[in-house]
Amino acid sequence: MAKRDYYQVLGLPRGASESEIKRAYKRLALRYHPDKNPGDVEAAERMKEINEAYAVLIDPVKRRKYDLYGHAGLEGYTEEDIFGGIDFGSIFRELGLRDIFSSFGFGRSFFDSFFGSTGTRVRELRRGADLQYDLDVELEEVFLGVEKKIRLPKTEVCPHCQGTRAEKGGLSRCRECGGRGQIVREERSSFTIFRQITTCAKCRGEGKIITLPCQRCKGFGVLEVEREFTIQIPKGADSGHILKIEGEGEAGEDGGVAGDLYVRLRVKSHPVFKRRGDDIYVEKEITLTKALLGGRIYDVPGIDVKFTLEIPEGIEDGTYLKIEGKGMPQLGGEERGDEYVVVKVAMPKKLSEEEKVLLKQFERLRCINLDPLFISQSSFDLPALPPPDKEKRK
Repeated sequence: MAKRDYYQVLGLPRGASESEIKRAYKRLALRYHPDKNPGDVEAAERMKEINEAYAVLIDPVKRRKYDLYGHAGLEGYTEEDIFGGIDFGSIFRELGLRDIFSSFGFGRSFFDSFFGSTGTRVRELRRGADLQYDLDVELEEVFLGVEKKIRLPKTEVCPHCQGTRAEKGGLSRCRECGGRGQIVREERSSFTIFRQITTCAKCRGEGKIITLPCQRCKGFGVLEVEREFTIQIPKGADSGHILKIEGEGEAGEDGGVAGDLYVRLRVKSHPVFKRRGDDIYVEKEITLTKALLGGRIYDVPGIDVKFTLEIPEGIEDGTYLKIEGKGMPQLGGEERGDEYVVVKVAMPKKLSEEEKVLLKQFERLRCINLDPLFISQSSFDLPALPPPDKEKRK
């Protein structure tokens, strides 16, 4: 079951002050504390939730992470990290309630003790770290949706010791803590017993000591290996699209589950096409006469086929011509985006004398068509076309 919002658990708005958080916790503790609800498992579960919400929101660092990222901001935190340093004892004494944290340890484990567990501390199983791999793909590959193979190093649980870090029979119970993973010290004052519970320094809270390390993994419990994965690239994926492969991250600690592998796609820039969402853009150069007179152009590049395109008369440089349904496929859909052909009119660089004369005649004709009085107002004569070059004709 997903965790509820901590502010909702305590019945507070997000901007609640420290004093408001304390008051809300005291009110709920008086209602759900095990002393008020003997044997009520539902109340105990509610108290767990209240304690955790209070431990996070009363601590400025944890609260800031929670406010920014929600529960994800506290991933990887152990019970010690959540509950350590929070003075529940003074609150319980103020309310006239038993200090269940001092009596049974902190976090969820004290509820197990309260309702009949052995009292032995259960070590937190840490989930393995997630891995991220950046995979470069071509535009054509995300158009088609292909399979790609990748190789990357990662850690896996040692198959020889199964993550125990010891050879068979190479683990013994810690004598310092008796296998509990905790050291309990008591101080008596009149009718009060104060208990201080700390993690055993010798076994680091594991309750066991390695006397014969695993020869395969040298006592680490994990091995670094290189694995090959086959990645299915979905049609229409774009840069930044992430593919998740569960359980293929780093190995967990002490039997914890492995992390996940996240493959992030990076679509390479294409030498011909530019992409915007599901649409693609391509430039096509045409001659000046084609731009003026119109006509067909052939071999217009497409992502999968080439096209023949009609150019209207008098098209301007930079005009976009749309070819519907010839862009990239929509991610997770059947339809495709569009292709836009950007017309680039190629201007001639060097003109022959004959071409210059023809252009001047063209200019004069345009002026006449635009203004019939141009002839009478014109103060210059157009040169005649030069005679054909006889030598060239030979």
